[in-house]
Amino acid sequence: MERSNSYIIMFAAAVCLVCSVFVAFAAVTLKERQDENAVLDRQKKVLIVADLLEEKAKVAPQEVQALFDQWIVAKIVDLETGAYDDSIDAATYDQQRALKDPQASKEAPENRAGLTRVPLRAQVYQVVDEGRIDKIILPIEGKGLWSTLYGFLALAPDTTSITGITFYQHGETPGLGGEVDNSSWKALWAGRRAFDEEWNPAIEIIKGIAGPPAEDPYAVDGLSGATLTCRGVNYLVHYWLGEQGFGRYLERFRSERSAA
Repeated sequence: MERSNSYIIMFAAAVCLVCSVFVAFAAVTLKERQDENAVLDRQKKVLIVADLLEEKAKVAPQEVQALFDQWIVAKIVDLETGAYDDSIDAATYDQQRALKDPQASKEAPENRAGLTRVPLRAQVYQVVDEGRIDKIILPIEGKGLWSTLYGFLALAPDTTSITGITFYQHGETPGLGGEVDNSSWKALWAGRRAFDEEWNPAIEIIKGIAGPPAEDPYAVDGLSGATLTCRGVNYLVHYWLGEQGFGRYLERFRSERSAA
């Protein structure tokens, strides 16, 4: 039996409406679980970059939470002063949400990391063992070739020795820029130095092969075929180590540590 064009259009519209209702319902009902999974994934990445969890380890969510609660202390830092802000609950603070709030963020100064807005306050993580801070973990982000990369950089208490780096979200080309996720490449960062003798950000991904950390402390091997992604990582790491990022916090941390 032939159907008129109007019937076909109405039928298609009805199908689309029903499908959109189901998709919207699923998005709303699953949002809380998605948010929980996103938090869990970031906690795992913090534990991995802190060398408290193997990268490919299969652990239950409860184990991740227990490890995180045992070793990690989250702090909120005022980026303008470098001081801790205890008026904000670090456990519930959402730095990405703060970027969308004009009261909690500002237009980014001119930068090469591709950032347009930055938070007034940022979350840092500390690995604490019997009251002693063993590592500082800084969130980092910036533009690569195709995407914004989000990750963590881990520093020793001297604030210049790099102990690890990881990225938990990006859209770089698999096999090229996507190799920022390669565990072998990330391992090359350990033992390098973030700052020069004047406390200027100095770590760089170079073209070619870098020497061992003792001989070539400021260089990391480049990724073949991923020049623009590597350049983006250089820019974003320098931004967050610099004065507009965590520079004032790290300076304050060093000063308080020396005075202790």
